[in-house]
Amino acid sequence: MHLSLYHVTSLDPSLTSNSKSPISYSDIFNKDQDRVRYIQSKLANKVDVKSSDRTLGPKLVSTPLKSGLSIGSGNYYVKIGFGTPPKFSSMIVDTGSSLSWLQCEPCAVSCHPQVDPIFDPSTSKSYKTLPCSSTQCSSLKASTLNDPGCSTSTKTCVYKASYGDSSFSIGYLSQDLLTVAPSYTIPGFVFGCGQDNQGLFGKAAGILGLANDKLSLIGQLSNKNGYGFSYCLPTSFSSPNSSKEGFLSIGTSSFPPSSSFKFTPLIKNPKIHSLYFVDLSVITVAGKPLGVAASSYKVPTIIDSGTVITRLPMSVYTALSNSFVKILSKKYPQVPGFSILDTCFKGSLKDLSSAVPEIQIVFQGGANLPLKAENTLLEIEDGTTCLAIAGSPEDNPIAIIGNFQQQTFTVAYDVANSKVGFAPAGCQ
Repeated sequence: MHLSLYHVTSLDPSLTSNSKSPISYSDIFNKDQDRVRYIQSKLANKVDVKSSDRTLGPKLVSTPLKSGLSIGSGNYYVKIGFGTPPKFSSMIVDTGSSLSWLQCEPCAVSCHPQVDPIFDPSTSKSYKTLPCSSTQCSSLKASTLNDPGCSTSTKTCVYKASYGDSSFSIGYLSQDLLTVAPSYTIPGFVFGCGQDNQGLFGKAAGILGLANDKLSLIGQLSNKNGYGFSYCLPTSFSSPNSSKEGFLSIGTSSFPPSSSFKFTPLIKNPKIHSLYFVDLSVITVAGKPLGVAASSYKVPTIIDSGTVITRLPMSVYTALSNSFVKILSKKYPQVPGFSILDTCFKGSLKDLSSAVPEIQIVFQGGANLPLKAENTLLEIEDGTTCLAIAGSPEDNPIAIIGNFQQQTFTVAYDVANSKVGFAPAGCQ
């Protein structure tokens, strides 16, 4: 930790973070790899983090979801209002985070540049901090995996949210009115009001946590909306300046008709209860299963909006890469890899799209993601296009289905019934 949780208000307020240059693929992939290593480290060490247990309900609220490339992130964001009157902020949506937080004035230690005005809690009629004795403060250890602190002068609860790339936010645990949509507000929403925020958050105001935890957005709304949510991530990297919108819907009535949907069970992992684990069954290329043993797929597998590039166990990835090379290299020569992407070809995305085979990622029960070219290939520079999937280390194998492969699918998390499903063509 860079500073004492117990003395956050006494630090030099002149400390500020440096502005970063526009985001690049290297930035995105480096941050992505750090996130994967962080998840692997948590799975390697048993942490007793209890998930919330809530029931379904009929209500629904939906808000637009946009690509984060325009604000310097490889993830996706929504505009959410905090306070009375509401001040809207661009918040990164993250199924791997429990506690939501945003940067707050007076930025006692450090705030990074963001596209929206920094939230000033003193202007909100409904804002309050939570004391160290509150039940919400006691829940922070389970939600953030960090012990809460306590302000020595005000007895206000102090949180720390930390991430795999060494990014973090430290500040006061707070409550305020949350405006999700113009006609939908949530009083007393619990979140972190960040006073020291450092790392690779782009120009977002903060993180909107959607993990399976009682302090996450869905955990706090479950009694009102039903314990579930869905989203559709619009196409991002192939059109970074596009105005395309997807959606984030809170509530189980947001799910498409069952005829268009295929579900797979959510698996409880004893090490991290808050993440969304599934069982991976098989992967096919052009309709043919990869030539690997069934046991190769038996690794912890997570559906994650905050990881960009899908990771597969190395034996599975190697077989997938070899199948791709066998088909595409007949027409498109291989070229050196780029960062974490090592299966690359000479040719544009448009050129390769007509020749790329369909990949099917199949889960327990038959739910699947049929990946076309836009979910499979990434043109990292003019004339160089790569398979947008990477391998995970053999000494700590893991599979993560990243947001690049989820683009344009509606992904529904029916947490109350312990299942997640996929429907095609939810957005563009």
